[in-house]
This record gives sequence, structure tokens and C-alpha cells, in this order.
Amino acid sequence: MAKRKKTTMWKSPAGAVAVILLIAIIYILAEQPENDSPGSSTETGEQVPADAPAKELIPVELVRTIDGDTIKIRYGGKEQNVRYLLIDTPETNHPQLGKQPFGEQAKERNRELLADGEVAIEFDIGQRTDKYGRLLAYVYVNGESVQENLLEEGLARVGYVYPPSTRHLERFELAEKRAKDKGFGIWSIEDYATESGFDAEKAEQSGEISETINRKGTEGPFANCTELRAVHPKGVKKGHHAYSERLDGDRDGMACEAS
Repeated sequence: MAKRKKTTMWKSPAGAVAVILLIAIIYILAEQPENDSPGSSTETGEQVPADAPAKELIPVELVRTIDGDTIKIRYGGKEQNVRYLLIDTPETNHPQLGKQPFGEQAKERNRELLADGEVAIEFDIGQRTDKYGRLLAYVYVNGESVQENLLEEGLARVGYVYPPSTRHLERFELAEKRAKDKGFGIWSIEDYATESGFDAEKAEQSGEISETINRKGTEGPFANCTELRAVHPKGVKKGHHAYSERLDGDRDGMACEAS
């Protein structure tokens, strides 16, 4: 009786290919990272999707307001300065530019907004810090954009636009346009706000309004609603330091409200 020839998978070409494929699949599966789902962030939070919803806001502790577009927060276990993305407000104490019209008003309004609730920041997809080491972020209070409020009230201009960090640019430009059309704040001085900053000479030439703003600041008293709205475009409620019954014609507890 003839002896049967013994064969194995390794001696069969098809079997060898199957074994190689099996080893390759096992190797690939072993190399896959855990929790690497599309759009998820890493432990360090370095990647924030461009369409990140409100739940991506990062709660932070406010330390103090520096000026109209800069604050100090406690984040990542240490105190850090935050420069607001996509906006620019007049200076309050610049070494070269000094104090600019509406700089103090922007700072005070920024402080008021931040004192009104829970503060959070949102990063965009571009760089997270500037050359001074400041964080670059959108800032929110109770889920509302501080940047958009400052633009809406004429206390900031859209500026420092560096793609790809342009997530809220369209909204901000619309808010700026509404303030500009109504002549609020910085837009009450012709040609004061420019694409590159603020023209102090134009403010000096404008005379009366800028002089009144610099002298009275946010406190008042304001002679009329034109003066008050140049600082507080939406008017002020009773109890606010700038409120006056004389300017509350309909006695509804709101002075110089926009009609």
C-alpha cells in the first residue's frame, strides 16, 4: 500500500498567502489607537473642530479685565492672558498710542459683561497663542458672545483677521455693520476706526463728542441721549450709574433706549 504524502498549509501557496494576510490583519488591529473617533479632541484639547457647538465651550475663572479686548483667566492650572479673536478695541494705556477715545468705555463694558455670569472660552482651528504668549479665543458669558456684544454696541471693530481662525467672522461683521449704520460708539467719530486701528488725529479733530466722552467717561452726567448713547448705545436701566430720570421720557425705567 502506497504511503500517503503529508501536506501542510505552509507548503501550499494559497495557504501561505492566507497566513500572511492573517498576520497582517492582526498587526493592523493591534496598532489602532483607542477612542480615535472623527472630530474627537485629544486629552490636551489641541484640536477643536471648526463647527464646534456650544458644548465645546471651556469654563474658566476670570481673574481680571485688562482692557476692552484682553482679560486674565485661570486656565490649565495657571493664570493666562486672553486676547479676543477677531476684534480690536481702542487702547487704554498703550506705550506709544496712549489712551484712545472709547478705550475706557470698552474696558468698562467688557468688565460689566464679564461680571454678569459664568465665563467660558472657545478656541478656533488656527494657532492658540500670539507672539506675546496670550491665548487667542472667543469669550462668552452665560453662553453669549462678549465680542459680538462689544461690536454691536460700537465699542470694537472687526480686526486682526488671520485665517483659518474665522469661525464667527460673518456674525461679527454683521454686528459691526449694525453699530456703524447707527453711529454708535467708535463710529460716532468720522473716520476714527480704520482697517488698521484707530486714528487719534481724527478723534481730536472731531472735537465735541470725543471731548465729552474723554471727560465724562462712562459715569456721566450726560446732557442728552446723543451723549449717553455714544457710550451706552442701547441706553441704560434705572440703577445704572449713567441713568437719569430726565433722560427717561416715558418713565419706563430705561433711559435713552434705542427706538
